[in-house]
Amino acid sequence: MAERYRSQLPLLAGAVEAVERIAARWPLGVASSSNRVLIDLVLELSGLAPSFRATVSSEEVARGKPAPDVYLEAAGRLGVEPTHAAAVEDSSAGIRSASAAGLRVVAIPNRSFPPGDEPLALADVVLESLAELTPERIAG
Repeated sequence: MAERYRSQLPLLAGAVEAVERIAARWPLGVASSSNRVLIDLVLELSGLAPSFRATVSSEEVARGKPAPDVYLEAAGRLGVEPTHAAAVEDSSAGIRSASAAGLRVVAIPNRSFPPGDEPLALADVVLESLAELTPERIAG
């Protein structure tokens, strides 16, 4: 996977711009099911590493998504209460994880593997694309 990412990084359209918009307002963290090596590589290759103050792999916590552990750890590393944080998620497991941790959940459904109605009902906001992701939409 790392080799493939080095030759062509599969960033979602608008990802860099969305991160820059949100990082200008709040400290950011990553709470991912990916392993540490891939998280670090993607942030390095995309040039977004400086935008994130904390990164957590599910390998570093007791339970992975949909358990809340990875989000609770990320909030802790950022020094914020989970109820004062938000998550941007595209998957059923991620939405469930962030919701269980008590974060505000912004869902942007993965078009290839969209979450079902039940996880989407847990989201506070559902957006169509990263282009719609603004501080105002996150804050509600």
